[in-house]
Amino acid sequence: MIRKRIVEGFERGLVVPQGLLAHGRGEALDYILGEETTPQAYEATRAAAALLLLSKRPVISVNGNTAALAPQDIIRLSKLLNAKIEVNLFYRSQERVKRIKEYLSSMGASQVLGDDDVAELPGLSSPRRFASREGIYSADTVLVPLEDGDRAEKLVALGKKIIAIDLNPLSRTAQTATVTIVDNVVRAIPNLCVAVENLGDKPPIELEKIYGDFDNQANLKAMIELILRRLTRLAGLEVLK
Repeated sequence: MIRKRIVEGFERGLVVPQGLLAHGRGEALDYILGEETTPQAYEATRAAAALLLLSKRPVISVNGNTAALAPQDIIRLSKLLNAKIEVNLFYRSQERVKRIKEYLSSMGASQVLGDDDVAELPGLSSPRRFASREGIYSADTVLVPLEDGDRAEKLVALGKKIIAIDLNPLSRTAQTATVTIVDNVVRAIPNLCVAVENLGDKPPIELEKIYGDFDNQANLKAMIELILRRLTRLAGLEVLK
């Protein structure tokens, strides 16, 4: 079903061929995780929800793969947070930005940026240097499902809090982000919606504690250890102590 969504996204012109390759890499890692959300991912999701609720200008960055895989959940999260959605593409063309915006709007999205008043993020040479002044450029927190490492590093350097969704705990994006959810985007976004709903009535001091107690590096190390243990078990070897 997930492959069908990504293929349909390709046929609609939302996804580029490179996006199909990236999806395949993620699938391989998801197999190792058992295609389920881990306790570590749930912990990161709760911290991410707390951070988003504390943020004054949260923005959800969407590329072609995300739009194809989880459009309705992205829109639901946007409405829960009153957060803008911005189409931001590595393989950027005005036509593809327009197609993704129109696709999300047809699903019910009300605030989709990407080809409006665009500025350049300093220090980047790829097309992902472009960001909407009303969106990522002025955001304090950016949710970046399926982000590339260069821009994740630059956004953090610019003082923004970054929430990444990345199945690879060793990627530069995962290692750079403020909070990394190591999970498949089709599970992570719905889980994030539920976490935001559950924490929505909590006072700021409680949200600050949830976010402040979260250690992203420790969580990533736990995910790597989980992968190692699962591979060890699948190989029929003695489980590491």
